[in-house]
Amino acid sequence: MSHPPTHSAAELEALKSDICRWGEELGFQQVGVSDVDLAAAERRLVEWLGAGFHGEMDYMQKHGTRRSRPAELLPNTCRVISVRMDYLPHDPDVASELLDHDSIAYVSRYALGRDYHKTLRRRLQRLASRVERHIGPFGYRAFVDSAPVLEKPIANKAGLGWIGKHTNLINKDAGSWFFLGELYTDLPLPVDTPAGDHCGTCRACIDVCPTDAIVAPYQLDARRCISYLTIELRGSIPVEFRKAIGNRIYGCDDCQLFCPWNKFARRSDENDFSPRHNLDSAELVELFAWTEAEWLERMAGSAIRRIGYESWLRNVAVALGNAGTTSDVVAALRQRLPHASAIVTEHVQWALDQHGETADA
Repeated sequence: MSHPPTHSAAELEALKSDICRWGEELGFQQVGVSDVDLAAAERRLVEWLGAGFHGEMDYMQKHGTRRSRPAELLPNTCRVISVRMDYLPHDPDVASELLDHDSIAYVSRYALGRDYHKTLRRRLQRLASRVERHIGPFGYRAFVDSAPVLEKPIANKAGLGWIGKHTNLINKDAGSWFFLGELYTDLPLPVDTPAGDHCGTCRACIDVCPTDAIVAPYQLDARRCISYLTIELRGSIPVEFRKAIGNRIYGCDDCQLFCPWNKFARRSDENDFSPRHNLDSAELVELFAWTEAEWLERMAGSAIRRIGYESWLRNVAVALGNAGTTSDVVAALRQRLPHASAIVTEHVQWALDQHGETADA
């Protein structure tokens, strides 16, 4: 990163105002600016890692302090421009009702459409380019959940919201159904006031978590979290959690679905976030029948593709084990045996056991 151009305080104040306006024109619902002092967040991260709550997510610790010290990741960084973009494609009640239909797959709402990484990164690049056209070359780099960045503590310091008891960011005017993105920069822009905590005595997210993953307010044991189990974990899903997973085949939104602040959430009009391939209402039996070629084609451009076909079949098999017993469900499971993957085989056999069936019947 090059040395930043010199600007007066008044010029930087005006530039920040322009950046916020340009961000809104580009489709971000909010833009804020923070400094790079993340010492408190670093202490919490070290404690979380020390407790082993990250499970197999080794990437959470392999970058050392670069995650919590922005200037170590990108030299000369002194500010972070933080943005949020709403993504909920429909009324939240639609998602809640799906949890009562055990034959229909539940996919975390953020993954129903196109991969959000690309959408936000393109917008952030356009924002940076607009700044560059206005003031000339400056140092920056855009991030969207793609590098060691403590995006939620940064967004909190930038005034975008507070980190709730479920460890997601909450905005008092918009709930929590939004993505975050960052521009690390060497521009010493005026910073925003951090958002205060408004969770109060509420513990809805803690009480509703199917696997008791929120082990204490503001503490998430990822090893118990359904999002971790269905997305990050590559091996066998612990048997103790399989029934609790229900029909959730990719991620889990329960802590957001039942958060009172999400009564203020707004529906997104972004086409990229609209559901694709009927993932918002697809039958489990139908999804389990997809061949690997079909899955790769339909998941092209989707965040879901990162888990791979084997984990997809593993997850759907568990959901089918939790579905009502029908001839279609049992037949779908049996059609996957024998399978080349020991992981898939194990989960299909477990699912059949739930229906009182054997693999060789």
